[in-house]
Amino acid sequence: MAQVIQVYEFDSLFLGKIYTCPDGTSVRFEKRHFDALLKYNELHGSKYFNPIYEGVKFKSYVGIVQIDDLTIEILPKIQRVGKAVDWRGVLIDMLRQTEQLRVDKISNAFVDHQNIHLLDIYFDWFLSEIESLLQRGLIKSYYTESKNTLALKGKLDFGKHIQHNFIHQERFFTTHQVYGTDHLFHQVMKVALDIVAKMSRGTYRFGRCKTVQLHFPEVTDTLISPKTFEQLSFSRKSEPYRTALELARLIILDYAPNVKSGTENMLALLFNMNDLWEKFILVQLQLASKDWKVKGQESKRFWKTKSIRPDIVLEHIDSKKVFVIDTKWKHYSYDSISSHDLRQIFVYADYWSAAGGMLLYPHHVGDDLPALSDTYHGKGYTAKIGLLSILSDTLTLRKDIGEQILLKLEN
Repeated sequence: MAQVIQVYEFDSLFLGKIYTCPDGTSVRFEKRHFDALLKYNELHGSKYFNPIYEGVKFKSYVGIVQIDDLTIEILPKIQRVGKAVDWRGVLIDMLRQTEQLRVDKISNAFVDHQNIHLLDIYFDWFLSEIESLLQRGLIKSYYTESKNTLALKGKLDFGKHIQHNFIHQERFFTTHQVYGTDHLFHQVMKVALDIVAKMSRGTYRFGRCKTVQLHFPEVTDTLISPKTFEQLSFSRKSEPYRTALELARLIILDYAPNVKSGTENMLALLFNMNDLWEKFILVQLQLASKDWKVKGQESKRFWKTKSIRPDIVLEHIDSKKVFVIDTKWKHYSYDSISSHDLRQIFVYADYWSAAGGMLLYPHHVGDDLPALSDTYHGKGYTAKIGLLSILSDTLTLRKDIGEQILLKLEN
C-alpha cells in the first residue's frame, strides 16, 4: 500500500524530512523520490515545480504523483484557512463539473471514500470503460500482417521469403490483410492496461485489473507516443472507444517507467489550476445563464498574426450588452490591484465593444465580498474586481457560483 504525502499548491517538499500521512503514519521523502521528481520534471519542460535547495517547490499544478510506494497528493488551496476544508473533495467536484472526471462511471460512494485518491478514480474509470467495451463486444478492423504461412495469400515478400524459407520451401512469407482485433485501438489500450496493473500491485484494484487483462485479446506490443494518438480516427462504429482512449492517452503519456535512468516507476496526473478554474467558471455560467450567451476562449486579431483572447465573453440575448471576464486562480485582496490586469480588461472591453469586464478571483471562505467597480477615465468601460467565495457554509464547493457571478456583473 502506497504511503501518502499531502501538500498544497506552492508548498515545498524537503529531502530527508519525515511527513505525517493522512492516516497518521509517517513517511520520509527520500533521495530516490527526489531524483525521480527532478527527472520527471525535466521530461516535461520543468513546468510542474521548481527545484530548490534539497527540495522541490510546487507550482500551480494540482493532482497526484505516484513514485513506486509513495503517493504525493497536490491539492488546490487559495490561502491558509483555520477551518478544515476538504480540498480533495473541492478538486474532485471541479473535475466532475468540467467533465474531466465522470464519476457516474464509478460509484459516488467510492469517490467519497477518504482513502481514495485521484489516481485511483481515473484508474477505476479506465477499467470500467474497458469492461463496458468487453461486454458489448470489441470491434474488428482490417490491418496488415506479415508472417510465414502454409498458403500463398496476399503479397509474397521475396526477400524475407528467401531468408526464412530457404529450407522449408512449403512455406510462404507474405504480407496480407487480416480482419481481427489486433489493431491500433486495442494496442493502445493494452499498453495502458499494463501500466495500470504495474501501478496497482498490492492494492484492491490489482485483481480486477488482471481479470480485465485475461479477457482482453492478445495484440502486438507497440511503442506508443503522442503521434500515435494523432493517428486515431473515430467512426460511428468506434465512437464508444473515445473515452477509454482519452484515458489511455492520459495514463500512457504521463507515465515514466524508470524515469529514463532511475529505478522508480512514476505516474503523474496533474492539472493546471488556472486552466481548471477558467473551465469551471465557464461551465457554471453556462448552466446559470438563461438570458446570456456564454462563450469561452473567443479570440480576435489585433496585430499581424497576434490575437487576444479573454477567458469568457457574455452577450445579453435581448439588450446585446457584452461583458468580458478574465479568471485568475490566486489569492487576491483589494489593496493590491494589478495595473497589468486592469489594462488587460480595458483592451478586451475595447475590442469586444463591451460595457465592461471583470477580473474574477476565488475567495477562500465566507460570504462574497462586493465587487469593486469603477470606469476607465476617458472611456465608458466599467472594470470590476470580483472576489468569489467558492466554499459553502459546510466548507464544500458552492452550488450557486454561476448565479453569484451574474449578480456581480449586473449590480
